Amino acid sequence: MGKAMIIGAGGVANVVVHKCCQNPDVFEEILIASRTLARCDAIRDSVASWTRTRVATAHLDADNVEETVALIRAFRPDIVINVALPYQDLAIMDACLATRTHYLDTANYEPRDEAKFEYKWQWAYRERFEQEGITAVLGSGFDPGVSGVFCAWAQKHHFDEIHEIDILDANAGDHGYPFATNFNPEINIREITAKGSYIQDGTWVETEPLEVKKVYDFPQIGPKDIYLLHHEELESLAVNIPGVRRIRFWMTFSEKYITHLRVLENVGMTSIVPIEFRGLQVAPIEFLKAVLPDPASLGPRTKGKTNIGCLIRGVKDGKPRDYYVYNVCDHESAYAEVGSQAISYTTGVPAMIGAMMVLTGKWLRPGVHNVEEFDPDPFMEQLIRQGLPWIEDFSPVPVD
Repeated sequence: MGKAMIIGAGGVANVVVHKCCQNPDVFEEILIASRTLARCDAIRDSVASWTRTRVATAHLDADNVEETVALIRAFRPDIVINVALPYQDLAIMDACLATRTHYLDTANYEPRDEAKFEYKWQWAYRERFEQEGITAVLGSGFDPGVSGVFCAWAQKHHFDEIHEIDILDANAGDHGYPFATNFNPEINIREITAKGSYIQDGTWVETEPLEVKKVYDFPQIGPKDIYLLHHEELESLAVNIPGVRRIRFWMTFSEKYITHLRVLENVGMTSIVPIEFRGLQVAPIEFLKAVLPDPASLGPRTKGKTNIGCLIRGVKDGKPRDYYVYNVCDHESAYAEVGSQAISYTTGVPAMIGAMMVLTGKWLRPGVHNVEEFDPDPFMEQLIRQGLPWIEDFSPVPVD
């Protein structure tokens, strides 16, 4: 049915490739492209013995628009799946515009030299994508991604009005290291050390980093410390879920993780401001990234589960309603299936499903769109089929 060009060769890209290859009727041919060709080749070789999907690899500097344009024109994909770094989103979108190719990513753009992420840069592309008749799907990972689809599903099937949304992201996995991040360390640490924020009655309320802490008892995982963070889907959900009054995002961290992070922050290792070291300008966080374990290496040693979902409060048929929809994913099961741990799995599977929605015409709409703007039903159906089944609870315990 279609061809996909996958930019990136990390843990998430590995999952996307495996899941595309499990669906050869949709993904007849794929190209894996990255700066590190050896990683692309390794992913290709890991699926070669069992898939009907034709898989090729290529070297690519995705910061170089002309190089990306040339590769797209040579391969002629129906969609580009961007699972590279968020810094590269705009360059890849420029290449898709130049070649009139559909686009999908899992995280919104953020400048390399500023720890700030918001949708304004990508939303500015709306008119140009509309004029070219191509679709851009933003944030088709889990959060953002499935979190937005969960909200659209709740809005369509379970509520007349949604008033409050709490997105809960729990990882109870144990990799055995004293300190490591489950996805790109630079992106992860920038996100956590930034100020927290949430939306209340259309206004952003800002908090100090990790200032707001609660305990939540997660199904199949148990009580965990959760911290309020800023997260990109708050911005899009505030626009696309009519009448919502409050939206918050919560993520779990262990006390050990927080202690390590605060020490690193106190000694300046989380800074994105370059310093001079032996005649070179080096951002401390980039050096820290180099010495921390590669997230892609955590798969074979991680045990435990994740629980990610949306706790939603509103009104149905004139009566108050609380609703919780979530997924539980097992790290060891994910690794056994695709060779990556659950954090990569829960991001890569929705990326593949989002691309499937575009290629099958179910989410085909010229312009730039967040996932909650589309019909959630076919996506929710594929979550079950593709390894991320969801659970509904109509009497959940609220966060507060």
